[in-house]
Amino acid sequence: MTPQLLWRGMLAGVIAALFAFAFARVFAEPQVDLAIAYEASHEQAAMAYMAHTAAPSAPEPELVSRATQKGLGLLTAVTLYGAAVGGIFALVFAYAYGRWARLSPRGLALLLAGAGFLVIALVPDLKYPPTPPAVGQHETVALRTAAFFLMIALSVIAALAALNVGRKLRVRLGALNAGLAGVGTYVVLISAAQALLPKINEAPSDFPAVVLWNFRIASLGMQAVLWLALGVGFGVLAKRVLVRGQA
Repeated sequence: MTPQLLWRGMLAGVIAALFAFAFARVFAEPQVDLAIAYEASHEQAAMAYMAHTAAPSAPEPELVSRATQKGLGLLTAVTLYGAAVGGIFALVFAYAYGRWARLSPRGLALLLAGAGFLVIALVPDLKYPPTPPAVGQHETVALRTAAFFLMIALSVIAALAALNVGRKLRVRLGALNAGLAGVGTYVVLISAAQALLPKINEAPSDFPAVVLWNFRIASLGMQAVLWLALGVGFGVLAKRVLVRGQA
């Protein structure tokens, strides 16, 4: 049954990615265009200054057009990401179904989708929010990337630790108190991780705050659309498999 759930999870992930792509085109990409315009205006000012002080240099050729970046490029990246997340989601669902709680397939899928959004998207973004072009220095790309993925890994580890705490205390404290203890464990571990990881704030002082805010909200909204569509879509597909298996 797991292989059937796996390919359905990947299918649900691809479908969810299409919704996320549409959301990004409407809400996120316009903010990227504004950020690129900001960056271009600063580059033009720098080139004008250099033209008066040194020999002008030829502009670098554009390897990938902006239309391709926010069209086929974005669609390809989001689709591959959705398929990968959907496959992992299906494996987690197959393990959790019938073990953690007496939930229906659709209920469990929505619960896991909400947890995935919280642990993988929301909490890491609180520490390292996404940034549009012109925000961030080229010299710190490796550091920022490593810190972001480390934050995701620590968030997943903290969630697993919280689940383990809740499971061990359930018999002694009851389901509600054990759940609260698990949530408290997650909050404490995440707070410690975010306090210890390096702070990164490289937004230029004159960068439009509205553009930065709107981009970050749109990026988080894109993740919310992806996880919600994945939870709903996979729940419907998984229910058909599990109902046939129980018949």
